[in-house]
Amino acid sequence: MLRIDEEKQALSIKVARLYYTANMSQQDIAKKLGISRPTVSRLLQYAKDRGYVRISIVDPLEDLNTLSQELKIKYGLDEVFVSYSPLNEYHEIQKHISKKAADYLHEVVKDGDIIGVTWGTTMYSVARQLQPKSVKGVEIVQLKGGVSHSHVNTFATETVNLFAQAFQAAAMHLPLPVIFDNVTVKELVVEDRHIKRIIELGRQANIAIFTCGTVKEDALLFRLDYLTKEEQNMLRRIGVGDICSRFFDRNGKLCSEEINNRTVGIQLDDLREKEKSILVAGGERKIDAIRGALTGHYANILITDQFTAQALLS
Repeated sequence: MLRIDEEKQALSIKVARLYYTANMSQQDIAKKLGISRPTVSRLLQYAKDRGYVRISIVDPLEDLNTLSQELKIKYGLDEVFVSYSPLNEYHEIQKHISKKAADYLHEVVKDGDIIGVTWGTTMYSVARQLQPKSVKGVEIVQLKGGVSHSHVNTFATETVNLFAQAFQAAAMHLPLPVIFDNVTVKELVVEDRHIKRIIELGRQANIAIFTCGTVKEDALLFRLDYLTKEEQNMLRRIGVGDICSRFFDRNGKLCSEEINNRTVGIQLDDLREKEKSILVAGGERKIDAIRGALTGHYANILITDQFTAQALLS
């Protein structure tokens, strides 16, 4: 009797290996072993009943919820949305977190909201995935200047216009360079009553949505020819990233008052006062910048991916 049980045990394990590890069908296993398909089915059940086979189900959504809660607690955030990305690759991550951000905005935007937006490839990706929503009295305002002498496309105009189309809103552009060469010239320009009104509208926005840049050599702001090589080197040495073209270090502190004073648009401190200050960012190259931004408390809502979330928690 013992011999028969041992043979059945060995056969059930063999069937289980072929079915679960080699991904063979029950019919193919039956043909290979010279037994009937119902016998294969009974042997698989026998293997499960005896504990030879253990099946675990990983629910990625459950894991994402856990990451969200841990990030909320660690960084004192109001909300965190962790989007699943199948690959830990920047453009793949950008695609998924942008969709999550667009869906979130569609859900929360209501009549009378003022939405402040920035520019760059992530914000343009969010804008392209927005679904139209019938709301009244919404205004869209550009949170920083968007004019550059560089041939690199910032998608500044396209982003604001797509937001305006989605929410049937008026679009307010800030048609200036984001960083001036000279503080005096910048201060004269922003005293213009039309420019001053747009900047003030940005301060009044109850929703701000933005990403963060890096201080790596290929950073968008470095490629736009706003900063000298000496300034870029200084920012790479002491900084980790930027929000609204205002550079900060790992503790969220401004890197340079002089560059900040030449910058047109919303101040970082103003972002702390928003009802919804939404940071949309992910990818290994941005982890230091995201961590610095969260340490500085410039966002109360984070939209990211699971790879970045895990890095931010480590």
